[in-house]
Amino acid sequence: MTTATTEDFRFLQGFLHDRSAIVLGEDKQYLVESRLLPVLQRHGAESIADLVRALRRGDAAVETSVVDAMTTNETSWFRDAAPFEALRTYVIPELVASNVTRRRLAVWSAACSTGQELYSVAMLLDSEFSDVASWHLDLHGTDLSTAVVERARAGVFSPLEINRGLPAAHLVRYFNREGARFVISDSLRSRARFQTFNLARPWPQVQDYDIILLRNVLIYFDVDTKRHVLESARAHLRPGGFLLLGTAETPRGLVTGLRPVSVGATTVFRREES
Repeated sequence: MTTATTEDFRFLQGFLHDRSAIVLGEDKQYLVESRLLPVLQRHGAESIADLVRALRRGDAAVETSVVDAMTTNETSWFRDAAPFEALRTYVIPELVASNVTRRRLAVWSAACSTGQELYSVAMLLDSEFSDVASWHLDLHGTDLSTAVVERARAGVFSPLEINRGLPAAHLVRYFNREGARFVISDSLRSRARFQTFNLARPWPQVQDYDIILLRNVLIYFDVDTKRHVLESARAHLRPGGFLLLGTAETPRGLVTGLRPVSVGATTVFRREES
């Protein structure tokens, strides 16, 4: 039976909030039931109640499958256009000028899904900012879902995925055709590294970044989690570095020290100098 009882749905709400900080509203029971159907089939379960029992006893494989299934992984190449235009015309030129002595640029796609966002940045840097090719470039992608991180590392995309926003010139320049699939070039794939990471958990002491892309993520969190994530992001930005959020997202009222800068049709947030 794929219909969740009230008790099972309450358990799944708590489980997902604990593991991913995703807030699952009362009106999302239909979403749980539809997304967990493939999980039932994969693990040979007959009902959502069977999955809940597996979660209660700590079955790690089922836990991973449920979190992966319930994580939204919407993405596309150069998604929404305006943020990438801001990167091209303002953000990256500012950082190139300020880092000319250090010759280092670090970019973090903090909810990278299957990698299109980070690979789009890599293509932008390669095609528009060839001077930084000799710099130390750290292009880092993370996501909660192990399944999408593995796909991002592989760099293999279907025709449907390729057709979502990828310019034809970039397809020719940066991809190889293998049967019905398109594989990103080794030159780009070797520049990017991908890891699983839960933004809602304590962040490790990692290097500072010049750009953090945290787009269309905060909308899934409650206020306390939003504040934690934004404070952590600010702390991991170099002074003068930039945070890019989704169109409907803002740090206003949640964190200080991030100055809004209007660039064309979008707004980016710059960490104030110490």
